Amino acid sequence: MMNENQRLEGQQIKEANPSDKKSDKDYSKFFETVYTPPSLKDAKKRGKEEVSYHKDFDIPEEFRGMGKGRKFYIRTYGCQMNEHDTEVMAGIFLNLGYEPTNTTEDADVILLNTCAIRENAENKVFGELGHLKPLKVEKPDLIIGVCGCMSQEESVVNKILKTYNQVDMIFGTHNIHRLPHILNEAYMSKEMVVEVWSKEGDVIENLPKVRRGNIKAWVNIMYGCDKFCTYCIVPFTRGKERSRRPEDIIQEVRQLAAQGYQEVTLLGQNVNAYGKDFTDIKFGLGELMEEMRKIDIPRVRFTTSHPRDFDDHLIEVLAKGGNLVEHIHLPVQSGSTDVLKIMARKYSREQYLELVRKIKAAIPDAVLTTDIIVGYPNETDEQFEETMSLYREVGFDTAYTFIYSPREGTPAAKMQDNVPMEVKKQRLQRLNSLVNEGSAEAMKKYLGEIVEVLVEGESKNNPDVMAGYTRKNKLVNFKAPKTAIGKLVKVRVTDARTWSLNGEMVDEMVEQLEAAEVN
Repeated sequence: MMNENQRLEGQQIKEANPSDKKSDKDYSKFFETVYTPPSLKDAKKRGKEEVSYHKDFDIPEEFRGMGKGRKFYIRTYGCQMNEHDTEVMAGIFLNLGYEPTNTTEDADVILLNTCAIRENAENKVFGELGHLKPLKVEKPDLIIGVCGCMSQEESVVNKILKTYNQVDMIFGTHNIHRLPHILNEAYMSKEMVVEVWSKEGDVIENLPKVRRGNIKAWVNIMYGCDKFCTYCIVPFTRGKERSRRPEDIIQEVRQLAAQGYQEVTLLGQNVNAYGKDFTDIKFGLGELMEEMRKIDIPRVRFTTSHPRDFDDHLIEVLAKGGNLVEHIHLPVQSGSTDVLKIMARKYSREQYLELVRKIKAAIPDAVLTTDIIVGYPNETDEQFEETMSLYREVGFDTAYTFIYSPREGTPAAKMQDNVPMEVKKQRLQRLNSLVNEGSAEAMKKYLGEIVEVLVEGESKNNPDVMAGYTRKNKLVNFKAPKTAIGKLVKVRVTDARTWSLNGEMVDEMVEQLEAAEVN
């Protein structure tokens, strides 16, 4: 599953692994020989590289039983893709004989599956590593590992090597299938084991998974991103766009349907670029969603979209409805064409609005949500006002909003930024007020309506209250028997709040569930 250069690279890292006493100069030499830092120039050339497709993953016989009598704990940071990666790693752990635990104190292996999107996410990980140091002192045989997107950054690996000697292993986003080998090395070695491939990851099928619950499931359809927005580290940490074969995705979703799952979300860093790397067939996200319509599963979603790749055929297929939900997450990032250009988003304000017009014309009841960054380097007051006006014009139901966070290795990190932090915070506050206002107005439209809710479990605040989501991704709380969990029920909305709805089940649903509870 790996070529000779990759195998040797992993060995070099282990053998060259610096001790705590190495100087900064030594660290520099270490990375020059075994680690390739993010390079925009090199990364943009990578499209010609070959990606291998493997369908033969299996746990090597020599590692089976490695985890007997041991427990694992994984803490996940970041996006749905990281959640999905955690499900895969948990599956590998179980196949190695480990048992899961919900506490770090009870664990024999602790993994931090990290996110590199924003500085705050990285700081949380470093803080957690600090908290784990006393536990390592108390349990010297404890294995602590750092994986995920942060592991693909030279500066992060360098910092861990210098400062966090309680860490036993570091591996990247392309190395998850190598977990049995990395664990084995961590047990055998007295030094930190680092295996981070700068080469693109391959596509590997038949990886085991431990899904969270049996109601909703993530299904990864592609990996990586080729868009190279100037602020984003993802193309460096996740590699180039590479798609799974449609037959493998369709088979996985069919299996989930047979197992009784009620909803699947198709995942990709840039999900609607799916299939653009195929050379033998013309099969994009529109074609894949058409196949999803034929599968007997109540709901199908996808995330996250890039406006550049949201084509007319996809809109046409989504308009057919059925099990394809009406909620579309469509990150805009800024309402200013000038800022979008600096971000390298490759669309203008007008093009985004035209895309929204097409979606709403084809799907009149579509609900749109978005992502927005404020305080981008040199963003003017006028450009920020363009973002505010675009938000009003589109009529988003809600948005995820952020102050720009520079990521080392990206072009934006080198840009001069003359926007004071106080101004950025004021802009975020104004934008959030608009988002809250829009969300509250969107929720009011549901008052008195009957909505279909997929019940996911008990409310966080009251075990007698059930909670679930509508097709349009609205959280609904209502009283119901426990037998409602995992089912699609009809709820009449009685109260609309800014971020959620309250309601009561319609009478016939109550009767059916109460009868099921008795039986």
